[in-house]
Amino acid sequence: MHNKPPIRVLLVDDSQISREFLRDIIEATDDICVVGEAHNGQQAVTMVEQLRPDIVCMDLEMPVMSGAEAIDQIMHRKAVPILVVSGEDDAQKAYEALSLGALEVMKKPRFTQQDVTEFTNKIRLLAGVPVITRMRRMSYKPELNQAPQDADATPQSFKQVIAIACSTGGPQALSYLLAHLDTNLQVPILICQHMSDGFVDGMAQWLSGFSSLPIKVATHGERLEAQQVYLSPSEQHMTVDASHRIKLLERQATDIYRPCCNYLFDSVAQHFGRHAIALIMTGMGRDGASGMQKIKDSGGITLAQDEASSVIFGMNHEAISLGCVDKIIGLDKLPHQLNQLVLGAK
Repeated sequence: MHNKPPIRVLLVDDSQISREFLRDIIEATDDICVVGEAHNGQQAVTMVEQLRPDIVCMDLEMPVMSGAEAIDQIMHRKAVPILVVSGEDDAQKAYEALSLGALEVMKKPRFTQQDVTEFTNKIRLLAGVPVITRMRRMSYKPELNQAPQDADATPQSFKQVIAIACSTGGPQALSYLLAHLDTNLQVPILICQHMSDGFVDGMAQWLSGFSSLPIKVATHGERLEAQQVYLSPSEQHMTVDASHRIKLLERQATDIYRPCCNYLFDSVAQHFGRHAIALIMTGMGRDGASGMQKIKDSGGITLAQDEASSVIFGMNHEAISLGCVDKIIGLDKLPHQLNQLVLGAK
């Protein structure tokens, strides 16, 4: 019986201390190894071609060539899975790196066991993603934004709500989806995207560059408004209450997902019922499946992104396996489907 070869990682970081810390974490595992270390983007591009790593862990702020420039070159010359490992102050730049081909972003791990486990698990997960096929299929040029509605205008009434759950690969999929949604959608859009703490503001700013609909981080107690996109912070779980206001729940130590998609779907099922449209997209894990079942049982419409257009066919696969998904759709057809469901409902 042959043992599976270890996952080969290239570390790219200007800080020797950071590289040593990440190397120590990796070397403590049995199935991951470091095959090289680069301290600037130019070295990273060269070493990817020479060493053929299974995955690159990339910082963004570096001399000679930035992480973003390196990602762009790598994805055009010798594409490999790239995990951006950066600080919270680089959150917007980190999400911009996703547009260039990186698969996911996370903050630099600290000394906690939870951070260490999250880091090594992401390496294991992303190392097997076929990036060439996926990224070429999902590449596109976003349209220029239209001017958002006057913030002082009277909020439009709405009957429906769209709730979206996603994880790994979600930001890229959301950027495509939001860029192609009709600006006349008279519904609030609630998004629960798994992410590292401190990155939600950067994600909101980044997604705003694609969307003609205004995007904001949800705050506790605010009333839902049509034509507004709400992002759940990672430090709390976003839900809605009977008065159609945002209710943020404090995260507990036992919570696996941050934020939790099931909390959002459960509340939408309870307070919107048959007027809910739920979409579960690319992502690892099982989050969102049981909540989608509740939306299905309450008479809502349930959709799932298909396997071919998903970076990770995990969360959506779980929901499909439960039998609670009305329709399985490719990413390129999802905007039209949502536009049709909302604009066709009177």
